[in-house]
Amino acid sequence: MNALNPALSPVSVPPGQATSTQEVRCAVRFPLALPVVLSAGADELVAFTRNVSASGALFELPDPMTTGLEIRFSLRMPGSVLGTPHDILVHCLGRVVRCSLSESQYLVGATIDEYKFAEQ
Repeated sequence: MNALNPALSPVSVPPGQATSTQEVRCAVRFPLALPVVLSAGADELVAFTRNVSASGALFELPDPMTTGLEIRFSLRMPGSVLGTPHDILVHCLGRVVRCSLSESQYLVGATIDEYKFAEQ
């Protein structure tokens, strides 16, 4: 019966590919440990980035953050990474999309929904 309905036919998957998952990224990630102050409402947290892309960042924090929480943060992006003669300060608005515990630090993934380059 499966031969009559392709949606029910068995699929041949090459060995090793059945259990792997492939992440789809929309921007290149840069492994940067940058100091940052995260603002969520009236609360401020000092953190470091683990990596940064044009669409988001991964932060290391001592405490967890709630998924969906709107956050503000500013990053001083190194000119050497951006290909500019000077570092660039970027103000960002985003939201927490995931939070997990890794050893003694929380890893908080956030999108960057809006950003603005600071005047220098």
